Amino acid sequence: MAVLWLVLSGHYDNTLLLGLGAGSAIFTTALAWRLHILDTETSPYHKLWQFMLYWPWLLKEVIKANIIVIRTILAPDMVLTPRMVRVKTLPRTDFARALYANSITLTPGTVSVDLDDDEIIVHAVLKEMTGKGGFAEMSARCARACGEKESSA
Repeated sequence: MAVLWLVLSGHYDNTLLLGLGAGSAIFTTALAWRLHILDTETSPYHKLWQFMLYWPWLLKEVIKANIIVIRTILAPDMVLTPRMVRVKTLPRTDFARALYANSITLTPGTVSVDLDDDEIIVHAVLKEMTGKGGFAEMSARCARACGEKESSA
């Protein structure tokens, strides 16, 4: 955030302002560390590289789902086959489950309606979008992106 502010503000020559900003960032970080506020769930920066592999894959899936939804909408008969399905979640942590549920919602044509302990209720506008294989792959990729080991769940 400090780098973004620096780039957007253009205050490169004011040493007092830069010094106070650096000092307050260091103080805030030290205070959060001392209070044990920083942990792997609230600030998962150590997983950044895993996320960088996940997001391009998710973007590709969003584009594929967009094409399917657009073809359905533009079809002369526009046949919708809505479904509600229960999908098992492979991720074990709350963070990974939330990422999985949000990834489903980001994909056009599907919405995560409810997130239970080990299941997500998903509404899909097309029956073809409820294939277990697609959800299983997304679940495994979300677990990997969050640093979870593969398991036979």
